Amino acid sequence: MHKARATLAAAIAVAALLNSAHAQNVQPMTYPDRPITLVVPYAAGGPVDTIARIQAARMSEILGQQIVIENVGGAGGMTGTARVAKSPPDGYTVLLSGSAVLAQNPNFHKKSSYDPIRDFDHVALFSDSARVLIARKDLPPNDFKEFIAYAKANHSKLQYGSPGAGSGGHTCAILLDGVLGAKITHVPYRGAGPAMQDMLGGRLDYMLEQISTATPQIKAGAVKAYATLGQDRGPGLEDLPTADEFGFKGLDCGAWASLSLPKGTPKPIIDRLAAVSSLTIDTPAVIERFKSVGVVVTAKNRRSPEYLTQFVKSEIERWAVPIKASGVTLD
Repeated sequence: MHKARATLAAAIAVAALLNSAHAQNVQPMTYPDRPITLVVPYAAGGPVDTIARIQAARMSEILGQQIVIENVGGAGGMTGTARVAKSPPDGYTVLLSGSAVLAQNPNFHKKSSYDPIRDFDHVALFSDSARVLIARKDLPPNDFKEFIAYAKANHSKLQYGSPGAGSGGHTCAILLDGVLGAKITHVPYRGAGPAMQDMLGGRLDYMLEQISTATPQIKAGAVKAYATLGQDRGPGLEDLPTADEFGFKGLDCGAWASLSLPKGTPKPIIDRLAAVSSLTIDTPAVIERFKSVGVVVTAKNRRSPEYLTQFVKSEIERWAVPIKASGVTLD
């Protein structure tokens, strides 16, 4: 965990409403009394969709109501996120998103279709995962240092894919461009799945992908894996060093996932969903499912609405620096 994150967690924990006892006693009104729509702002089959389905299945059991996943892809996650921002604040339309749409994407735009602070009541941070640099299996380099040297020498010929302009994969590639001292051609897609298919077909050279999507391809030998881009080696990829271990500092672009509601949602509903999210990720079967796709659940002192609200603000500020320095805008 970043020192800044640890400090933030310690400060927020004092005032957090969710400890295990409180979480299990929150029973506001009769909510929910009908199915809930969980909007995933990416195409089905991608990494965010995968963890959404794991999360939703257990939350449905706890709540006693069905959670229906609606995939609303486009614009690097902005289309689906904006849809939730404009929904009624009644607790029946929930956004499952995270670092890309809440902290990174808005920094690419002078005028965004939503404001991650003003338009949402943030509910719960529930997972963290690193990204991994993967490439088509016939790309010549054999390790991360060789990749850096190769990319510097061949930057004008290379192409990388991402789930969309402003997505986490795109933002991570911007950090990598800084190390390379060059801007590699970016090919945006409507989701990680289509981008992965093109890389498997040899039409892209590399991706900065979440471990949940990358691991099956790595273990099948369908792609090359060069490094984990996070603070720690990822679950299931413990043999793959981090970029930091190769001597390249600052390449930390792990992804976190969270739940948010439209601004103005009643506090009892926010607390109810936060409590249920916390109970969900404490479920052993969920922990194991997350681990199997390279995701870890967040510590208890990082799960409250208060923590997430402050964390989103701090992450917006953190990502503003490299994004603005890159000069990349999407307006």
